[in-house]
Amino acid sequence: MPISFLYKARDPLGQIIEGTLEAETEDEAMQRLRREGFTPLLVEEEGADVSALFARRVTKTDIIYLTNQMAIMVETGITISAALDTIAEQEDNPKLRNVLTDLKEAVEAGEDFSVALARHQKLFDETYVALIRASEATGTLGEMLHRIASYMRNEKETRNKVRSALTYPGAMLTLSIGVTAFLLTYIMPKFEPLFSRPGVKLPASTKVLMKLSDGMIHHWYLWIAGIVALIVAFIFMKRTPGGRRCFDYAKIHAPVFGQLFRKVAISRSIRTLGTMIASDVSMLDSLKLCADVSGNAFYRELWLQVLDEVTSGRKICESIAGNPLLPPILVRMISSGEDTGKLDVVLERVSAYYDNEVDTAIKTATSLIEPIMITVMGVVVGGIAMSLLLPIFSLSKPG
Repeated sequence: MPISFLYKARDPLGQIIEGTLEAETEDEAMQRLRREGFTPLLVEEEGADVSALFARRVTKTDIIYLTNQMAIMVETGITISAALDTIAEQEDNPKLRNVLTDLKEAVEAGEDFSVALARHQKLFDETYVALIRASEATGTLGEMLHRIASYMRNEKETRNKVRSALTYPGAMLTLSIGVTAFLLTYIMPKFEPLFSRPGVKLPASTKVLMKLSDGMIHHWYLWIAGIVALIVAFIFMKRTPGGRRCFDYAKIHAPVFGQLFRKVAISRSIRTLGTMIASDVSMLDSLKLCADVSGNAFYRELWLQVLDEVTSGRKICESIAGNPLLPPILVRMISSGEDTGKLDVVLERVSAYYDNEVDTAIKTATSLIEPIMITVMGVVVGGIAMSLLLPIFSLSKPG
């Protein structure tokens, strides 16, 4: 029985069209589109479960695995179009399979691989496309694909390490909030009849907690509305340039994690710059991409400023000298690389050094945050407990 499919395809003139068609299977629907001269970009069964679509999204891990596969096949002498076709045939993810099919057909039609990749920016970012473009000019596609996979793997590992470092304080903070809410909404009301007896003198801290408990119990909807408003405001501010700058400033100046975020931004930037220069990408394009991947508004502005000064004829080391966002040792290393003409080699070693520095910063931050969070949790819970016990002690005194 025919099934209705939603499709998105590119017509012979390059225009994107959308529509529906009926076919027995998804492969048959794609073949029909190709017979009619269209290049299918997306074919999905109409009415497909939304959660299933999200579950089948293309991840960074998928792209790394794909890049490794292409590198191995290209280095063994297989053409890029044949490699894409082979990988597409064994790909289980329909979205990625459609993208691979589109890339293969574009390459077979005479289009540069980098140009075809640029149409799928959600999967292949500017760095990926720029490196492929450089490899097309030098004829080193297989080697470049290996380098891209290694670059992406390092980026993913750094991101995972930072997330792991933030998991513990996040869990402790959630636990502290949960315990506090439990004490104020469940334990505190049980003591209220005792504290409300005539002649009982309550400490100021106990009075404050009683009012807070009463507010959380009888006006819970205001608390929920406030939390939702804060989350919405947080998301909105992060999407505005001014708000983004505020958050980025807070990140690199935070008491415990500030140095970690600084080293992550430097590691990303230097790794990208070194990879680009070693791959024969122009210095100006390399600096532009270096700014884009830094992940922090202040470091992005720094590298864009360096780009302007290098365009005017200055050296990189002269442009970054004295900047408080970069350590002096990094400036000296870059200066040495520029003087000897081995900037790519120096940057590769510097990026490896900062990868180790990120690991050290994560371990340091984790070792520091654990006692801090335990202390904070102890102070909060202990303060509430003392506010409950002090009135009881006063009641137990004779006379």
